[in-house]
Amino acid sequence: MSKPSPLSGFPELLPAQRVVEREIVASLSRTFELHGFANIETRVVEPLERLAKGGEIDKEIYVLRRLQAEDSDVDSGGNMLGLHFDLTVPFARYVLEHAGKLEFPFRRFQIQPAWRGERPQEGRYRQFTQADIDIVGRDELGFHHDVEVVRVMVEALDALPLPGLSFQVNNRKLIQGFYRGLGIPDVTAAIKAIDKLDKLPSDEVARLLVEQAGATPEQAQRCLELAGIRVADTSFVQQVRELGVGDELLDQGLTELAAVIDGCASAVNDHVRVEANLRIARGLDYYTGTVLEVFMDGYERLKSVGGGGRYDALASDGRTTYPGVGVSFGVSRTLIPLLADGVLDGSRPVPSAVLVALVDEDSRGHSLAVAQQLRARGIPCEVVAHPQKFGKQIRTAERRGIPFVWFPSADGSHEVKDIRTGEQVAADPAAWTPPTEDLRPRVVMKEQEL
Repeated sequence: MSKPSPLSGFPELLPAQRVVEREIVASLSRTFELHGFANIETRVVEPLERLAKGGEIDKEIYVLRRLQAEDSDVDSGGNMLGLHFDLTVPFARYVLEHAGKLEFPFRRFQIQPAWRGERPQEGRYRQFTQADIDIVGRDELGFHHDVEVVRVMVEALDALPLPGLSFQVNNRKLIQGFYRGLGIPDVTAAIKAIDKLDKLPSDEVARLLVEQAGATPEQAQRCLELAGIRVADTSFVQQVRELGVGDELLDQGLTELAAVIDGCASAVNDHVRVEANLRIARGLDYYTGTVLEVFMDGYERLKSVGGGGRYDALASDGRTTYPGVGVSFGVSRTLIPLLADGVLDGSRPVPSAVLVALVDEDSRGHSLAVAQQLRARGIPCEVVAHPQKFGKQIRTAERRGIPFVWFPSADGSHEVKDIRTGEQVAADPAAWTPPTEDLRPRVVMKEQEL
């Protein structure tokens, strides 16, 4: 069999890199659980009619198909099946399907892979892991949950060993009310045009506002002035007022955005910032209030590494509507470029903190007994595969990244060696414990120009 070639867009991590991913996921889970979010895991497939909504994403859906099937596999209702491309669509279905067994507001977090058949590039993969949190209500959901969800994700990402992060927040009511107050004929088209400011120059966006949203050149310029407001406090309220546009929806959006900025103020620091950025629009139509995107310092080329907002109709069964607010963080989108650049790495590729040496094959049982004593107290360890000279066994530990080598003796005495410092001391397998930082592999963030 020839050496296999990697599949583009389906990244696989080496053991030390996987340490980083697992620790990141564990840290996110701990923070979410501290705030009372319950973990769920949805199936990887959904009926194709639920996934495909006639949008741009339709051409990127992977369809589930058996090799010998004449047609794509179907569920019991005859629906074709596809792999989910995000966690929002399956979550909406989950809420509808299990609503009678859930307590609302329902607080959920979900960390799972998704699949998207797009052109692979840095930060965009065909298989990737996302971490989502959402709070969903039944028929109504208080605005204070918008503030809460944003703050929870701020705290969750602040706990991670990542470069600096910027939460850039806006409110759809604010921009819709502003455009309405200006008298722009097609508010939705105006939002979609402003959402292109990170891809197109401002004069091109102004042209789109005129041609697609029906704005006058003067109105287009006012829209660009609004989009240029970006501050880390609530001074944006006065800046918007000075633009001279009045509208009831605009007033509500200003109030809500100010509440989010104020609500996160005590959680921000040099590592994680929260800013009002009135350019952020999020082109998806289902957002109705708070909208946000997350950017990582030094990796602006990735565009946003997270985002989300308020949606007042996540799902509906015709009788009941389930509004929600949520934020998604791109685990793979963020970590894989950092791993490739050497910014993050695992402290060692194996979980073992100790390699138990082997004097000879006859003493294997004794070495295994020592290992079992260590494991019984939560110390990961392994016994060397083959009896060799101790120098070679130490080199085995070095290659595997194991910090300690344990030397048992036939007379019942034991010594343990820190192979990094060369220090070797007497030790009791029923009492000795490695330093806390050596007990498990850790995430190491290397100094680098960002």
